[in-house]
Amino acid sequence: MSMPTIHVYGAGLAGSEAAWQAARQGVDVVLHEMKPHKMTPAHHSRGFAELVCSNSLRSDRVSNAVGLLKEELSRMGSLIMEAARATQVAAGSALAVDRDRFSAYITEKLCANPRITVVEEEVSAIPDGQITVVATGPLTSDPMAAYIRAHFAGDGLHFFDAVAPIVDASTINMDIAFFASRYNKGDADYINCPMTREQYDAFYQALIGAEEAPLKEFDRNLQKELKVFEGCMPVEVMARCGYDTLCYGPLKPVGLTDPRTGTHSFAVVQLRRENQEGTMYNLVGFQTHLTFPEQRRVFRLIPGLENAEFLRYGVMHRNTYLPSPDMLEPDYSVRTVPNVYFAGQMTGVEGYIESTGSGFVAGINAARRALGMEPVIFPTETMIGAMANYVSRGGIGDFTPMNANFGIVPLPEKKIKGGKLARNEALAARSLAWVDSFVADRKTPES
Repeated sequence: MSMPTIHVYGAGLAGSEAAWQAARQGVDVVLHEMKPHKMTPAHHSRGFAELVCSNSLRSDRVSNAVGLLKEELSRMGSLIMEAARATQVAAGSALAVDRDRFSAYITEKLCANPRITVVEEEVSAIPDGQITVVATGPLTSDPMAAYIRAHFAGDGLHFFDAVAPIVDASTINMDIAFFASRYNKGDADYINCPMTREQYDAFYQALIGAEEAPLKEFDRNLQKELKVFEGCMPVEVMARCGYDTLCYGPLKPVGLTDPRTGTHSFAVVQLRRENQEGTMYNLVGFQTHLTFPEQRRVFRLIPGLENAEFLRYGVMHRNTYLPSPDMLEPDYSVRTVPNVYFAGQMTGVEGYIESTGSGFVAGINAARRALGMEPVIFPTETMIGAMANYVSRGGIGDFTPMNANFGIVPLPEKKIKGGKLARNEALAARSLAWVDSFVADRKTPES
């Protein structure tokens, strides 16, 4: 007797996780990926789960919302989290990965799974009745985007995402820069470039006057409706919000002291390791849409980077997300076409781990539908459930992308004493107790 089959479109973080989780439920999976035959403007490798923005998966502490989401996924058998731990690079209290090894790990695992068949093709429609997880990403190809608009999302919504540059570590002037972690949390894994007020002023003036790159052809129709999600706002856009804005954002000097002199700086640029060898570092918070020559000119004004060699310049590209509260259920299925599920950034979750979480939920539930089982609705007391609830219900006002945060999680009935940290730790303990029970009840079979 043949097993039921589901189809997953897209092998990014969400699609890879969805395919893996569906296969763990005991169904056969056809994973469709248009690379390498067709590439998006932001992708360069043929591997699955390619990280095109930062290589950081952000905080690794369960008292932090995304750290809790990572722990939930890890305990429930996430492939993405397994790969992240296997390819981790030093990043203080954050979890960062060697992006090439990370992608290779996931690609190998999926291709070796006997329940998963990989088909390299572009998909432009969903056959009627087919149980499908659509995880084609924020740069969905034009034919598929047109199909989604026509059948599910109407006009849809758009915003732009920006990518930070990477520099050759050997070209950073360590006579000026120094290793440290903010507030001495974790190991001193970040390179810090200190600025005096005069140096910051010169950098700031150059940044706000620098030339931006023209939008690519596929973005030109959207120039008049440019929207930038705050979590990926280009550094030059942030700077134009006000002289001090960067000093309260990515250049915040608080908690960073030069260990050689004990001095505090007016502003500090942090760089995070990009690979395990430590030969590449990215500029934290420096997503940008400046032209390449302008990036080289302006960013070399940062003390310690005056001779920096750029291994990758920042770029900016379009992202598309759906009006999810109008169309999705908390299991990420389409309200009017319940055999179709969406996952990833196009649902309005923002971030690598949040995308992974949506793929986890969609993959499990698509498989359960194929097996004739009831869906698993993760409770809002868990971060994975709170994200699903936000996507399917929305907040106040217009629907916008959302990172994991404790603001979308219901508070405990009794007030927690001890401040924000104690509250977050209590919320994390409550969530993980449910997750452990979920795993113990074998609702997710062992792989």
